Amino acid sequence: MSTAPKDLGVNKPRPPARKRLPALPPPKHTFRQLRKSIHLTCFFIFVALPFFNVMRFDIPRQRFFFAGQEIWINEFAIIFFSLMFLMFVVVAMALLYGRVYCGYLCPQMIFSEASWELQAKLGKWVNKKFVSWPAPRKKLASGAMFYGILLVASVFLAFVFTSYFVEPRDLLRRLMSLDIVTAGGITGAVVTAVAFLDFAFVRQTFCTTVCPYGYLQGMLVDKQSLVVQYRDSTHECIECKKCVRVCGMGIDIRDSPHQLECVHCGECIDACIDVLHRIGQPGLIHYAWGEEGVLMSDKSEPWYRRLGLRDPKRVAVMVVLLFYLGGLTTALSMRHSVLVQVRADRAEKLYQITDNGEIANRFRLKIANRGGEPARVTLAVEQLPGARLTPIPGEIPIEAGGAIEREFDVVAPLPESGDVHPFRILATAAPEGARNEFKLTFLTPPRSKK
Repeated sequence: MSTAPKDLGVNKPRPPARKRLPALPPPKHTFRQLRKSIHLTCFFIFVALPFFNVMRFDIPRQRFFFAGQEIWINEFAIIFFSLMFLMFVVVAMALLYGRVYCGYLCPQMIFSEASWELQAKLGKWVNKKFVSWPAPRKKLASGAMFYGILLVASVFLAFVFTSYFVEPRDLLRRLMSLDIVTAGGITGAVVTAVAFLDFAFVRQTFCTTVCPYGYLQGMLVDKQSLVVQYRDSTHECIECKKCVRVCGMGIDIRDSPHQLECVHCGECIDACIDVLHRIGQPGLIHYAWGEEGVLMSDKSEPWYRRLGLRDPKRVAVMVVLLFYLGGLTTALSMRHSVLVQVRADRAEKLYQITDNGEIANRFRLKIANRGGEPARVTLAVEQLPGARLTPIPGEIPIEAGGAIEREFDVVAPLPESGDVHPFRILATAAPEGARNEFKLTFLTPPRSKK
């Protein structure tokens, strides 16, 4: 029997050590820096939109504000083109860029990340400032500070959100009086509670449990959509797992680029580059146009393909998007802030003979000032000799946002011939200078009955 010692693997040849290359220079810009800049910009836009009437609904007054214009509920064309344009923006963004909206533009993600980062920074600040305190006291202090700040932030965010549906000055008055009785006050209180609970406990979990947009994107993306992908055909990964630690959604991007939790934030891309550039290796995680597509950073691609227009389907979606944008722009450009309507009112009488033998026809006037300044409307009769308007004055003032509805008569001498006499009323709005022409008919008694 042989007494030679067993080979315990001590003498087995080891794999060659990875050659350490000179460190690469760090990237000038990171996706995290880009995201935080976009988050800050989106926050200011979110706050500014309702206060400058860029886009908001005024439910109590049944108004829709878009691009600074007050659109009334009966202006269906503008509302239709606005909503269709916004819908196709969502579709186009998901088709071309996948979950980029979730990581870069979504208010829920922006405020959830801010809440998480605030809690972490407060914890570090308390630990550094009060070193001698026991751990339970530090945790209690940082928690009290965090929830106090979060409560104030929730009130502010609820006020801004509700301002999209209730006029901000009216809402501020309700807030200062602690109104929880009217619909606006109740809405503000409910939104405050929901915002506090969301950013305190739910946060990013909302994306995978409540939000339907992630599932919608799953139906829209295809092989040409933008994804965050791990590519390591030569097995260069050093298993540091920093990409996993920095992921706010708690996933490993190396498993698949199509995980529902992935919001395309790019944090894992920055983490991989940060580690591997120190040993002279490029990052292994990238933004790519599909699993088999080229990298977004590939400069050899034509400009339109680098923007995401990579096949006829995407071009068609962009054409539809531009169509609705063109329709919306045209509708807004043709719109006048002062709306004037004139129609005949023949419900009771077709005409009336006055005491002095003149003929009077009854008409109904509607004026709506959809602008932000007072206006004046002047009416004039044309193509009807000797006609006058009564009791309409020469100039009708109307306040901003106001509406007027009146009845008036067009009185004229009995024409020499005919029973139906075409004429027109010209309405001029000042200071806008818009002119509206209404082609109407003036009825007189039949000649056979004179």
